[in-house]
Amino acid sequence: MGELRSNFLTRTVEWLRAGYPTGVPRQDYVALLGLLRRKLTDEEIHKIAQDLADQSQRTTDPISTADIEAMVNDAVLQPASTEDVARVSARLAAGGWPLADPPTD
Repeated sequence: MGELRSNFLTRTVEWLRAGYPTGVPRQDYVALLGLLRRKLTDEEIHKIAQDLADQSQRTTDPISTADIEAMVNDAVLQPASTEDVARVSARLAAGGWPLADPPTD
């Protein structure tokens, strides 16, 4: 992975930690990763799923990386609800999520 992409992924994970300081709620995983998938590679999505799983271990409702990826894969053919997309999109926009495409190296 090139330095620009690596920087972009690092900034994405830092943004997620700042935007969701107590962890991402389960009901947002599919919509969040679905929206991020438009900007990130599959490898980058996997790394973020790992980070989300690590964060969840500090909660009363932990989840594994495999469970997160299974939730996302199960939902790929099903559209996220309008409410989910609106909620997660608003959170991304409020956190300054970049609308421009990331560097491709």
